[in-house]
Amino acid sequence: MAERVHPEPLLQPPQKKPGIQPAESTHNPSSVSFVIQLPKDQIYSIPPAGNAYLFDFYSRRAAKRRRSRCCRCAAWSFASLFLLLIALAAIIGVLYLIFLPKLPSFSIESLSIHGLNVSSAVSAAALSPEILPTVRSENPNKKIGIYYRDGSYMVIAFSGVVIGRGTWPSFYQGTRNVTSVQTLLTGSGIRLADDSVRLLTAAVKSREVPLEIRVQVPARVKFGAITSWTTTVKLRCDVTVDELTADARVLKKSCKAKLDII
Repeated sequence: MAERVHPEPLLQPPQKKPGIQPAESTHNPSSVSFVIQLPKDQIYSIPPAGNAYLFDFYSRRAAKRRRSRCCRCAAWSFASLFLLLIALAAIIGVLYLIFLPKLPSFSIESLSIHGLNVSSAVSAAALSPEILPTVRSENPNKKIGIYYRDGSYMVIAFSGVVIGRGTWPSFYQGTRNVTSVQTLLTGSGIRLADDSVRLLTAAVKSREVPLEIRVQVPARVKFGAITSWTTTVKLRCDVTVDELTADARVLKKSCKAKLDII
């Protein structure tokens, strides 16, 4: 009987799995090499060693260009600001030569005092004085007017102790104008310390009572058709009277004014 010959099964190629796979070697059958398969997002590009110098060179060159642009921008900004300041100074200089601005002048014309007597001070009673100063305000400018605005305050003090408060009136003072300003300064429940009582008593006996008036008022200056921003006029007056009555006579007076631009 003839023998059956069964065909040998074909060898199936091995299934490739991700990871490390053996590779066929065409040169040396005994040697084995491996192919490492990595996902695409884990493959990094490393420049050849020969190109490292060029990479550093162009990187430094780009950095220098960025620094150069920054320096040019800073220089241009500084130059623009400098030119703007020069232009502003030139405008202010021209306005000064055209208008020749002068500060207003002030002086104390009279001082009427009520409710501030030595006997009450000595007895340490609460004082409620009423003081009515008359202040002469003069605008000497030919082309400049002054707006005195709301938001002012005015105080009168003896030996550093405020004995009356009030406000400077708001009004417009035209060019070369003289205005007498009266404003009532009042105090309530004022008690003087022993040192102040002694000083006040001695001043009344010597018929020389020194008082200090301080004023701070917002103002705007009018240059022709142009009105400035709001500035502040500060005034300090030192005045000496012979007595603390309604008929007090002014013996000495001195006023200093200044304008705060900012």
